[in-house]
Amino acid sequence: MINKKFKMPPIHSSRAVYGRKILALVQGYDHEKYWRRRSIVIDPEAKASLIRKFWYLFYIKKTDAYHGCSFGTNINAGAKFLSPPLLPHGPSGIIVGHDVVIGEKVVIFHQVTIAHGNVTIGDGVRLGAGSKILPNSHIGVGAKIGANCVIYESIPDYATAVLPKTRIISKPS
Repeated sequence: MINKKFKMPPIHSSRAVYGRKILALVQGYDHEKYWRRRSIVIDPEAKASLIRKFWYLFYIKKTDAYHGCSFGTNINAGAKFLSPPLLPHGPSGIIVGHDVVIGEKVVIFHQVTIAHGNVTIGDGVRLGAGSKILPNSHIGVGAKIGANCVIYESIPDYATAVLPKTRIISKPS
């Protein structure tokens, strides 16, 4: 039975913030902290001391090892994220090439590979588990890429792509 009186708290309410902090404590992965520290470690212009950068790198590697993703996860320093992506299953098995540009509010599930070589991913894209994005691909704003889908061509805005040999099943009219 669904409780119709239950409402999710607004994303910035104190209940939601405390909920995320408790979840981070239980899971050992604080999304905001991880990505903030990653941006400081990879940015050569960051004003942090070398000791602080090493401490942040240690935190990142410890978090990766705790979640079993220190082998098989490679988010290259040259990858440009306009905002930290949402990783519902953590950074497990995600490989991102060094010259990839990823937009804001992108959702990346586990085992996703984004090859280097002129790949751009628009804002609000959802990359399903195990999907592979090959070089010279552009994924439009709001597109949805199905699980285990191999993308070797450009996907238009708000389209849905499925199957290992890509087939676009919906396009905006």
